[in-house]
Amino acid sequence: MEKPKIPVDIILKHLAEQAEVHQIRVQKATDVLLSELDTEIAATPYEVVYEEDRVKLKHYNAVLPSNETMRTPLLVVYALINRETMLDLQPQRSVVKNFLANGINLYMVDWGYPTYKDKFLTIDDHVNGYMDDIVDFVLEREKVEQINLMGICMGGTFCVIYSALHPHKVKNLVTTVCPTNFDTRQGLLHIWMRWLDVDKMIDTFGNMPGDLMNFGFLLLNPARLMIDKYIGFLENMDNKPFVENFVRMEKWIFDSPDVPGETFRQFVKDMYQKNLLIENRLVIGGRHVDLNKVTMPMLNIYAQYDHLVPPEAAEKITGVVGSRDTENVCLDTGHIGIYVSSKTQKEFAPKIINWLKTREDRYEPAGRDDTESAVERANSPVKNISPSVKRSEESDHAGKKELFFDNLQGKQGIRNHP
Repeated sequence: MEKPKIPVDIILKHLAEQAEVHQIRVQKATDVLLSELDTEIAATPYEVVYEEDRVKLKHYNAVLPSNETMRTPLLVVYALINRETMLDLQPQRSVVKNFLANGINLYMVDWGYPTYKDKFLTIDDHVNGYMDDIVDFVLEREKVEQINLMGICMGGTFCVIYSALHPHKVKNLVTTVCPTNFDTRQGLLHIWMRWLDVDKMIDTFGNMPGDLMNFGFLLLNPARLMIDKYIGFLENMDNKPFVENFVRMEKWIFDSPDVPGETFRQFVKDMYQKNLLIENRLVIGGRHVDLNKVTMPMLNIYAQYDHLVPPEAAEKITGVVGSRDTENVCLDTGHIGIYVSSKTQKEFAPKIINWLKTREDRYEPAGRDDTESAVERANSPVKNISPSVKRSEESDHAGKKELFFDNLQGKQGIRNHP
């Protein structure tokens, strides 16, 4: 008769089996970590076609013939925080590749790395300066009268502002995980920002340090972002594709440019602390950002589990703009997962592509030379603009201006732009 087994026997047997499994895993992990890893990010070919100060404009090489490429170019504006390489992070989960494979003529702003001399740049300099210069360049280069504009996170906020101030240049507006309503207690970030002494911070640092912001983001969810993530790495370090994607993500996370000081100060005060944008009280460069002038079609995509831009911070914008063609899309993911998750990759990019294509022929863009191919456009020379040359020529961006707008009491007042 077989001797009955006691729990200790079972435990010891299990430990012996697990020891063998772990030994195999450690050996395989060693082989993976010592092998040549493909951790390149932003690998899709592009050309820098425009430069101004630290800012560059990327134009991605077309993969389809010109007759299968959308006539209206898409300009993507990323946030000043982190880098636009998020959209081209992994070869199999690249928003950029999806756009190009479906005929999008794609441009993307690279904000570069601000230095101490950039600390005085404001939101006005970024929106009515760099962005407007870039839009004008794309319009001239592509021989069209309007562009499609897509903004991501803080870049989406900039795009809403731009579309209100320059509506005649924007055909369709797409915003993704874009904060526009800051009167919310969803998410620790909004609570922190409401009480942040931003004056003391910017007066001390000049620019807002990228490393300090990264540390703050980690503290929003330290258990998941500082512990669970690396436990997950240890459990999967024998999986080469997992290791490669993990390193790619780490490269992106810790590639954090500083944010120009006055831009950060203004964004915290006017957005997080006063909520001026959604309340239609924001003034940029002496001009009222009137959301009623955002009349172009608008697609607003946000994430259900976004701890940085929660749904309440993103979903209300479509109800206050002047457009009659608006759509909210909430995806079942988080702030970063919306771009790299395998599940949302099947929803995010296809939704934007189809939405833009259905509106491509709604209005006929003028001035397009259809005989010019995408390859010929890509071979046109890079345009370099000296600092503020174009902006000094813009009558709405220099000199003293008078602007009538509704103030807090509902009366009309005059603002002078120095």
